[in-house]
Amino acid sequence: MSAPAPTLEDAIQTALATVDDPEIRRPITDLGMVKGFTVAAGTVKVELLLTVAGCPLRDKLNNDITAALTKIPGITAVSVDFGVMSEEQRKALQTSLRGGPASAEPVIPFAQPGSRTRVYAVASGKGGVGKSSVTVNLAAALAKRGLSVGVVDADIYGHSVPRMLGVEGRPTRVEEMIMPPQSHGVKVISIGMFTAGNAAVVWRGPMLHRALQQFLADVYWGDLDVLLLDLPPGTGDVAISLAQLLPNAEILVVTTPQEAAAEVAERAGAIALQTHQRLVGVVENMSWLELPDGSRMEVFGSGGGQAVADSLTKTVGASVPLLGQIPLDTRVREAGDAGNPIVLADPSAPAAKALDAVADRLAVRRDSLVGKPLGLLVNARKG
Repeated sequence: MSAPAPTLEDAIQTALATVDDPEIRRPITDLGMVKGFTVAAGTVKVELLLTVAGCPLRDKLNNDITAALTKIPGITAVSVDFGVMSEEQRKALQTSLRGGPASAEPVIPFAQPGSRTRVYAVASGKGGVGKSSVTVNLAAALAKRGLSVGVVDADIYGHSVPRMLGVEGRPTRVEEMIMPPQSHGVKVISIGMFTAGNAAVVWRGPMLHRALQQFLADVYWGDLDVLLLDLPPGTGDVAISLAQLLPNAEILVVTTPQEAAAEVAERAGAIALQTHQRLVGVVENMSWLELPDGSRMEVFGSGGGQAVADSLTKTVGASVPLLGQIPLDTRVREAGDAGNPIVLADPSAPAAKALDAVADRLAVRRDSLVGKPLGLLVNARKG
């Protein structure tokens, strides 16, 4: 006996299931956002429940729903009537996304034994070495490969990641859960999204720790392949908090070729000895300037990146490779200012190729850590 032919209502339901919520990236039908729909004389009227009133992405939802439904033969017009979820519906959504009821103590999914997200903490000994530029370009390069990528702008005092990735939106809160904005396929959270204008952040250790904890536990990241954290320069409070909250994070050290920067970068990398975190490698930024005649000008000297890699290899007793050398290029700065990383804006540029090569070496999803001990010897700071 053959199955009954699909009805127009079935076709509408199927089409709605192809529309994803722009923030959560899951079908609106799975999220309980479609309250119902009616169809008459070729016109579909959809009742859609937004997670919060004044959702900035309602126009995109309207356009996506209209595009999906007008593909159905016989549908000539679409009308979307927007409502807002009740508190009970938002709590049900939170429970669904979290995979269980919210607990009193927030859980960091990336610190759980079964997490397969590769976590890279991008560190530097001093400011001005291009750490944030490396972070955003690696994130964009990894997302370009089809990986699910998130970035935590943990440089609380010097946050710059949103601008460099072209993130203009602000996070949306669903009950106790924060939906991070996205740009170039990368989910991003930064303290700059919660401050007015260009206001300075004047916080001490305990507040920094809590902010980082919220970024990791309260934000709905989904199933990430890679999470990158742009750390502040040095080995201060945030680096210590990271070791407590994410002992399985791997440290990526960024330096420039000059000897003074390399010496400071070694100290930043050596913190892994105390935290029992793995050093994944070193990236040397601003390695040389390529001149029109094809020659190279080593503006900041040479050899610093390899020196850091060699020194850290000796210090930790395990291989710490030099993952790449990134040429000095004004296009990197211009692309960052425009919110379009060089790996996307000009992938044929030498700097973009070098960054892509580093991303290739990092684009590996973590094996399950079930049953593997994660040593952590850092003393907890209490405030």
